[in-house]
This record gives sequence, structure tokens and C-alpha cells, in this order.
Amino acid sequence: MKSVLKTGVLALFAAAMLGGTAASAKTLVYCSEGSPENFTPALNTTGTSFDAARPVYNQLVEFERGTTTVVAGLAEKWAVSEDGKTITFNLRKGVKFHSGVNGFKPTRDFNADDVLWSFNRQWKDDHPYHKTSGGKYDYFDDMDMPKLLESIEKKDDYTVVMKLKEANAPIMANLAMDFGTIHSAEYADMLQKAGKLEQLDQIPVGTGPFQFVAYQKDAVIRYKAFDAYWGGKSKIDDLVFAITPDPTARLAKLKKNECQVMIAPRPADLEEIKKDANLQLLNQPGLNIAYWAFNTQKAPFDKKEVRQAFNMAIDKAAIIRDVYQGAGQAAKNLIPPTIWSYNDSVKDYPFDPAKAKAMLEAAGVKTPLEIDLWWMPVQRPYNPNAKRIAEMMQSDLAKLGINAKLVSYEWGEYRKRMQQGEHLTGQLGWTGDNGDPDNFFFLRGCTGARPGGQNLTKWCNKEFEDRLIKARGISDVKERTKLYEEMQAIMKEEAPDMTIAHSVVYEPVRKEVKGWKISPFGRHEFYGVELN
Repeated sequence: MKSVLKTGVLALFAAAMLGGTAASAKTLVYCSEGSPENFTPALNTTGTSFDAARPVYNQLVEFERGTTTVVAGLAEKWAVSEDGKTITFNLRKGVKFHSGVNGFKPTRDFNADDVLWSFNRQWKDDHPYHKTSGGKYDYFDDMDMPKLLESIEKKDDYTVVMKLKEANAPIMANLAMDFGTIHSAEYADMLQKAGKLEQLDQIPVGTGPFQFVAYQKDAVIRYKAFDAYWGGKSKIDDLVFAITPDPTARLAKLKKNECQVMIAPRPADLEEIKKDANLQLLNQPGLNIAYWAFNTQKAPFDKKEVRQAFNMAIDKAAIIRDVYQGAGQAAKNLIPPTIWSYNDSVKDYPFDPAKAKAMLEAAGVKTPLEIDLWWMPVQRPYNPNAKRIAEMMQSDLAKLGINAKLVSYEWGEYRKRMQQGEHLTGQLGWTGDNGDPDNFFFLRGCTGARPGGQNLTKWCNKEFEDRLIKARGISDVKERTKLYEEMQAIMKEEAPDMTIAHSVVYEPVRKEVKGWKISPFGRHEFYGVELN
């Protein structure tokens, strides 16, 4: 494995750092913010890991780059039955898989067996790979796919029939998400016979526009254009992820042409970027939310009044002003105002420390009160500086006799511990995956409140849950909108979290980069991009 990781990587990385040489060789270097956990999207929930896997894979249906429109992927066409419970996928023929860099090479084209393998791994406990690499499929589980699916069957080599137990309005948009990635069943079988199951998740083989070459942990990921890609060969020959956690270092590399695209600039650097004639600064309102979750299964946050009081204790306007610096707006709902069904009539909690203190006293909370306040160790598109926000919250809380201990862990460990419910309070956020409100509201659903689930508030409210489930079974947008508006009012009253901000997403790229599009879902996709 080590020889695979190191062969050619350092040489390529050094060449990429020469800037102009990399560009003229049609090598695009992307300054990413972190290391992937692995290269199997079904196992992950973060954009960092999704971005690293996307060049390699396809889904049955996909989002047209830079839009919320679902288009054909590995399924050339599909048909939904009148009752909405049966979806028939007609698969593309002649789609080739990459060669594995570990000596294992698929010998056949993509077909229905690969589709069944990819979904059954997540769904079926007896699947040979179900427990591999930790065996946690949070997207698949938290979106209630196990309850929704009746069957997935192979009609013939190029026809798959998916049957649902009930109609589901967002199903096609959901299937375009990363958990719907299709693997090579043949490659998996080869690894299984060799006793190397976990290599599937570390040395990916897919049908995507780029083929995986090597990964040097915490440093660089290398891909090359796949000549036989069914959509046509990429306009760039090589793709390099230069893993650069520090935003100041990312910008320095961009300015020196050591990378041509970067993620998540600091708000304080935006003016400098705008003035650089070699850079272009793209932006759009983010389909995202930054929030502070209260663990409602632990005292004193098991009381609604306490959660409401904590909302009033924090100077949100100061956070927006000092941390987001014009690159975000205060959030009062879980969904951003750019998504249909946004309930603008919901009133946010005011910053009112005196009332917050009185409410805490009325709820029987005695001070001094000791709590923990977890902050993310990484910069995210929805949150440019979680530590600074935590420090500002800590200061506001101290004025009420609340001592907040600041806690953080390595990014993967942080999310794992929060999903298990170890925190009392903690920051996280979300960038929408498909443009449907359900993709945000499932974050507060009862299924995700389980240990290990993505509902970090561990809040399970029957009124909210009933509407969440009902909305999934309705195709009429007006009816769904009414339910979602009611759910936002319930959430604000129950206050399982404090909604902090919706950010504006900025992405600086070199002037030489053509065809770059900001994804509404925070994706970084390189097929279709070219360098002059």
C-alpha cells in the first residue's frame, strides 16, 4: 500500500508547486481544506470526503453541474409509476470501469449487478461488505431508506426496478446524492477473495471522469483523466488535491499559481482577492446553515425554556458582524431563504440577557452552571471560524454565570462523538445536498436522533415528525410547503438548537480556469473545467 501511495506522488506535487508548469501540462491543482476519511461516499457525511470521491464515481442520476437539476447518470433514462412507488432505470451500455492501481482490474462493463451491489451493501446486513470500514451508512439510514425500500431487482443486465413501500416526493433528488454512488461489484469480489475488503474504500475504482492514482495522507491526492469515460475525456489531464487546512496558506498558493482553485477563503481576505488581477472571485448565496445544537436528552437542555433562554443569551448580530464580516446573514430557520417553503413569518429570539437569566431561574437552573461547548476544528463553507464563535458565546454566557468549557477533537472524531451524543452543546452545520427542504429537515427527524445519527440535538418531536413523514408522501408543492412552514414554527418554539447563519459561498479561482461553476450544494466538481 505504501508503495502505491508514494510512487510518483511527491514528484507530481513538486511539479504542481511550480505553478505555470502544472497549468501548461493541463494539470489542475485544487487547494482543498482537509483529508478524506476514505473514498466511499456511502460511509461519509462531509463535503471534504465527498469531494475527494466524486472525480472517481457516478450515480444512477446526477445533478447537472452548478444546478439543482437532476439529469441522467449511469441510468440513461428512468420512469416512475403513476402511484410513485416503482422506478424503472434503463442503464447505459458500454460504460467502462477504471483499472485499480492495486493490481485488481474489472474485466466487464458496468451493469445492473453493480447497482444492486452498491445499494445492498448499505441496506442488507448479510451483504459481505456491510460491516467493512465501520459499516455506518448515516445518509442511507437517517433518510429512512431502509424503511422506504421494498425491493431493488435486476430485470436484466441493463434494467433495474426499485420498488418503494410508499410514494416519496424527494426520491429522485435523493438518489442523485453521494450515497447513491455505484461501485464495481466485480472489483469488490476480487478484493473479497483476496481478503482485502477494506481496499475497496481506500483504493477506489469507479466509472467517473477521473481515475484514482495515489493518496499521500494529509498531503496530496492524485487523479488522471479516464480516457474511456462514457461522457468523453476530461479537458484537464491530471487533477491534484493539495490538502491545505489553513486558509491563509491556501490563498498564498493560489496567488503563486501553486493551485488554481481553492475552497473557503477567510472573509477578511475577500477584498485582497478582488484586487488581484490574476484571480476571479465567484460567489453565490449558500444553501447552508450553521447551528449550535443542544443535546435535548441531557439536563438542563431537556427543558424547552432552558433552550429558549440560551438562544436569547447569545449576541448573534455580533457573530455575524465580527466572524462572517459581510459574508453571511443571521439565520432564524434551519433552511435558508433561497429554498422554497421558507417561513419568513417565524420570529427569531432576540438578544436579551436579562430575560434569558430570568427564564433560567424560573426553570430551576442554578448558577454558576458548568456546560461544554464543542467547536469544529475545521473551516466549513457555512462557518469560517467555529473557535472564534465559541469564544464569543463563552463570553456572553459568562455574563449569566454560565461557564462554558470549550471542547474540540480531530474532525472525524469530533463528528463521531457528537453523533453519539457525547456533547452537551456543540457547533456544526449543513450544506444542502439536493435543493429539497426534506434534505434539511431530516436533520431534526427522529430517525437521526438515534445514537450515531445526524440529528445532533437528539430531539424527537411527534408533531414535527408526523409532518416530516407526511410531506415525503405528497407531490403537491403547496401542500408540502404548508407542512414545512408549520415545522419551522414548531422548531423555533421548541428550540432544539440556535440557528446561527447562512453564509455566502466564495470561491476564488485563477483567471486561467474556464468553466468553473459554484455548486449550490457545495460540491467541487472538475469535469467540464479547462485551463487556458
